[in-house]
Order: sequence, then structure tokens, then C-alpha cells
Amino acid sequence: METTVIPEIIQGLKAEQKHISSKFFYDDIGSRIFQEIMQLQDYYLTDSEFEILSLQAAQIHKALQFSEPFNIIELGAGDGFKTFKLLEYLVSKEIHFNYVPIDISQEAITMLTSKLKERLPELEVKPQVGDYFEILKKMSAETVPNLLLFLGSNIGNYLKKDALDLLQLFYKNMNPGDKLLIGFDLKKNPVTINKAYYDDYGITKRFNLNLLTRMNREFDADFKLDDFDFYCHYDPITGHVKSYLVSLKAQTVYLKTIDETITFKQNELIWTELSKKYALTEIEDLASSVGFKTDTHFLDCKHYFTDSLWEK
Repeated sequence: METTVIPEIIQGLKAEQKHISSKFFYDDIGSRIFQEIMQLQDYYLTDSEFEILSLQAAQIHKALQFSEPFNIIELGAGDGFKTFKLLEYLVSKEIHFNYVPIDISQEAITMLTSKLKERLPELEVKPQVGDYFEILKKMSAETVPNLLLFLGSNIGNYLKKDALDLLQLFYKNMNPGDKLLIGFDLKKNPVTINKAYYDDYGITKRFNLNLLTRMNREFDADFKLDDFDFYCHYDPITGHVKSYLVSLKAQTVYLKTIDETITFKQNELIWTELSKKYALTEIEDLASSVGFKTDTHFLDCKHYFTDSLWEK
């Protein structure tokens, strides 16, 4: 972890309600574990969004109403699995555009670029590794229209204030007429949601425990993984899924590299992630509060998920 994030990590672990931001999940190992989660049968989010981008690519392109060429800028591209169907459609129709995948993981970007060169050799790919907003700021200086992709319900990982702050940054770094296609997981049967986040194979648990493995590796810490468990809970009223690591005993952990000691009580929690589920009216209110106009909700057949198109 970069030295600039150390205070954030330590402050979170020493807080009255211990917490680690979910943004730290996605080192190279965490990104690979998340690919496993996406393959789980009960993890409906991937299949739902894949269906939207596969079956409604033509409708999405029509709704853009862009002159050509244009840029598709994907924020947090990962392995590009879902986006591929949209890209494939546009390439097949000989539509002129550049694909700009952005991710914090060099490994993810390298693998994605290699895969796309093999499967869609005609596609113009301009990969970027790093901070969304630095890259967006540079691209917004151009006159080419931009479609930003913020898929996979990533916005659900943010508390409302933080979500508004993030969306305002998107808005600030977009030009009038630019579009944002943003994924939201929708409120639905709580049983369906619980199954998606509390898998029987322990992969989601391993994904969360990787936060401790990462600190062991990067801070020479001595977290003992067997002394922690995983728990998550869905509140169907607020739409919040909250995930936690649970200290199974009173213990002390030493982070040697930065000379910090963290104490845990038995059953003390570390809050690791929020995954909010939205109603369509909440999505529209969120858009308008930032200044976006909601164009279209592209829903899967079960109405589990939406990729909503917003315009600046």
C-alpha cells in the first residue's frame, strides 16, 4: 500500500467502530478472488448486467446519440467480461470509437488488453492504470464525446454522501452532452441478496480475509487469519448489505513496518464493505441531485439490476 494511505488504514483500525475501506480489496490477489465470486451461481449481479450489455447493446448505442468517433471510458474495468459484448456489437457495426479501460490493478489492465487484442483485433484500446479523475481531467480537454462506464454496482459501495461526492467529481470532469452508464443493483427479495453475499464455498470470506493477508505482506503484520471470521447482513429497508470481519478472540496485532499495534476485543468487528441496493426512484433522485438527467434504465429480464444512462 502506498504511504499516503497508511494513516487511513490505521485510523480505521483504531476507530471505535473498526473499518477498512473496500477500495483496498482490489490488489492483484483480491481482483483474482473477485473473479471467482463473479462465477458463483447465486451471485446474480454479473449475469444480470451481462444480459443487459449483451441483449441491449443496440438500444444503448442508439440512446447515446453521439457523433463519431467517441470514447468509451470504463472506470474500474477489471477483466472486461461484461463490457466485451457491448464492444463486440459496436465493432461488428463498424462504429468508430476508442475504448479506454481504467483500473488501479496493472495486472487486470494487462490481461484485459491482451485478451481484447486477441478477440477484437480491430478495437482501438487505450488502456490506463491509475486514478480515475486525473485521467478523466486530461480526456475532458478533448472535443470527442465521452461515454463513461461505471458498472458492476460499484456505486453501491459508497455511503450516500460519498456517492454524491464521487458523482459530483464525475460530473465536474465531463463535458456537456457526455453520458454516464452506471450500474445499480436493485432492491429485491432479501433471500436472493443474502445468497449472493454469503456463499457456501467461503469465497466471499476469503475475499475479505485477503485484506488481512495484504497487510501481513505489505506491513509485515502478524494477523492470524484463523482468528477471524466473516459475517454479512442485509437490511431490506435501507437496502444496505454490510460485511464484517469478526475477531474470534481478544488479541493484539503488530504491524512491524510502520510500528503500529492494533488491539481487538473478542467478537469485535471490522466493517469492510457496504453494498447498497437501490429503488429506481432513488436512482433518479441521485442523478438529479448532482445535475445529471436520467435518460434510460436498461433492466435485465428479472428486474434485478439496471444500467442507467445519465447525461450531463
